[in-house]
Amino acid sequence: MQSFYVYLMASRRNGTLDTGSTSDLKKRVREHKKNRVPGFTAQHNVHLLVYYEVHEAYAEAARHEKRFKNWCRQWKLNWIEELNPEWRDLDEETCHCLRVSGCHGQVAARRWWG
Repeated sequence: MQSFYVYLMASRRNGTLDTGSTSDLKKRVREHKKNRVPGFTAQHNVHLLVYYEVHEAYAEAARHEKRFKNWCRQWKLNWIEELNPEWRDLDEETCHCLRVSGCHGQVAARRWWG
């Protein structure tokens, strides 16, 4: 079964944020890190994966992405602070979570912090 991901990337703690969705999180994060995503993210060095969600359906992921995009910046910062208080780059850690059976939704991010 294919999974769909909604993610938040940052340039640094409390820095520039970007929200997106993809069906291949590892590939998309690599594209960000190598500045293969032209424009905004490359211009602002948005390279840290600070939050992500896993969804079973594209429609659900698209709905959550839209929700995040409608949030004000402070809400996004609060969300990241709650779930990833150290602003760790989750890129290396995604490999573990993506292999976890039934790992979806906010549970994916919450597993890293308890």
